[in-house]
Amino acid sequence: MLKTLHELIFKSSQEMSGIENESVHLVVTSPPYPLVQLWNDVFAEQNPAIKDALNEENGNLAFELMHQELDKVWNEIYRVLKPSGIVCINIGDTTQSMGGNFKLYPSHSRIISHCCKIGLSCLPYIVWSKQTNAPNKFMGSGMLPPGGYVTLEHEYILIFRKGGKREFKTDEEKRERFLSPYFWEERNSWFSDIWDLRGVHQSLRSGKLRDRSAAFPFELAYRLINMFSLKGDVVLDPFLGTGTTILAAMASARNSIGIEIEENFKEVIQKGINEIVEFANEYNEERIQRHEEFISKRFEKNGEIKHTNEHYRFPVITKQELKLKLDILKCIKKIEESCFEVEYAN
Repeated sequence: MLKTLHELIFKSSQEMSGIENESVHLVVTSPPYPLVQLWNDVFAEQNPAIKDALNEENGNLAFELMHQELDKVWNEIYRVLKPSGIVCINIGDTTQSMGGNFKLYPSHSRIISHCCKIGLSCLPYIVWSKQTNAPNKFMGSGMLPPGGYVTLEHEYILIFRKGGKREFKTDEEKRERFLSPYFWEERNSWFSDIWDLRGVHQSLRSGKLRDRSAAFPFELAYRLINMFSLKGDVVLDPFLGTGTTILAAMASARNSIGIEIEENFKEVIQKGINEIVEFANEYNEERIQRHEEFISKRFEKNGEIKHTNEHYRFPVITKQELKLKLDILKCIKKIEESCFEVEYAN
């Protein structure tokens, strides 16, 4: 019977001493964004010089000092990541007017620079489109050039790898890989470099909570976990927040570790865990339904489809989808104060 383990650790994201070297397959996370008001105090608690720089409106110094705190986390991630492991970092750039100068602070490029410096390879990244049609989104001096500024309507999902491609040499490794694919039509959508997640069933909680926590949507974590890991792999989120990454790992039959400095989120995370069995099973059933709808339309257009999935007995486009199975969550057991075991139906 398939089971996965999920551990919550409430401490600073920089403290990963309890995680063994090269024990994590995938990192999915979104750190506090430098020079965003929501997180300025969090950064200042890590280094008093950040508070001084903010008070002096020295944006360049504050930006760099904040990123030096994040650098400590990326260094630890490199240590705990297995060779060929993947890191996915959701980050947005920031615009601020400090010291009388309005400018962009490009967090995505600062993170790329440091991660490449410590030995990670930068892979093609994803632009997460978050467009708004609000009439007041324009920044600048009305209709008069040249004082207008382009508005930021996207964030980044940066993707890195430690070393070369993951290899599957033994029969067991190959078997595990073929139990963890995605559908052909999902590949064509998920591996696009532009994501628009509007309209996707992805929320376990209210929109108000997302505004307060700045949590990324469930679909974002779910896609990345299924794209870049196998069933039974270990997924780490060092900035867990409301717990989205752990919940997506549970829904995807992966193990996970979540680190969060704010214990105030404990109740919210527990609520999500209480709801995940029903939510995940519904979510995965929707994947199946979307595939069946896709196959029906493709059959009408192109006729017979060659391959048949061994578990569901419905057509699939490629041989790599023959053993695809989305595991049904059966129950969750709390085995320690902050450790949970998920059991899946046979």
